[in-house]
Amino acid sequence: MELLRLGRAGHERPYVREGGVAYDLASLTTEIDGAFLAADGIARVREALGRGELPTADVDGLRIGAPVARPTAVVCIGQNYAAHAAESGSEPPEHPVIFFKHPNTVVGPNDVVLLPPGAEKVDWEVELAIVIGKTARYLSSPEAARDVIAGYTISNDVSERAYQLDVSGGQWSKGKCSETFNPLGPALVPADELDPQALRLRSFVNGEARQDSSTADMIFPVLQIVHELSQYLVLEPGDVINTGTPQGVALSGRFPYLQDGDEMTIEIEGLGHQHQRTERVHLG
Repeated sequence: MELLRLGRAGHERPYVREGGVAYDLASLTTEIDGAFLAADGIARVREALGRGELPTADVDGLRIGAPVARPTAVVCIGQNYAAHAAESGSEPPEHPVIFFKHPNTVVGPNDVVLLPPGAEKVDWEVELAIVIGKTARYLSSPEAARDVIAGYTISNDVSERAYQLDVSGGQWSKGKCSETFNPLGPALVPADELDPQALRLRSFVNGEARQDSSTADMIFPVLQIVHELSQYLVLEPGDVINTGTPQGVALSGRFPYLQDGDEMTIEIEGLGHQHQRTERVHLG
């Protein structure tokens, strides 16, 4: 089952797709957001599908929006794959590295990624994204985190490395918060429908392979991430957690940074794929 938000930016409508068939969710909700998830929205969608209550929908040609509307937070884990930490010149961290992206960086999975004026070190990062479904505070164990995760989707944690490292004074979020820097989607897949630690994730730039790894290689697995985050902040329904990226980014020096007109393809097994084109912002 895949939860989707389709339509023009700012005017998306909620749908569910199962067995290749799309169904309209308007009779259940006007939006897929934190309130919907907190009110057992996924379970209600399953029940309605089981009873045959949802009308089918023709969604061909509709723009795909981010699968969760207006996340109140986008929390990110840095250097969560040992090989990526090494290519960044760092030792694997002993504890999760935490930084934030502004929620307004979130766009649809196939929307244009804007290169800021003067930015020369824009990078791609395929990541598994966790979507929180229940409030999480001071969870007792990693296993307890299982009950607060609504599902998973794909994130491209686009980064401007000069902003992040050269002029940031260690404040990573400076390189992470430019507009359009978090394509998300295409779909929200319920947590109980896949194993988050056994997914192949890949990225391509202009059709050429860049990253190819598995979430099995995470230093801090999904449940541990959510458990640890809950000790330091309260996670709310609809919050998004980017869980880190594997090796194969431009920061490694192996590949050039993104240029105007480049195309990225980001994919994770069981979650689909994204495709973005870059476009330089010109002021004046």
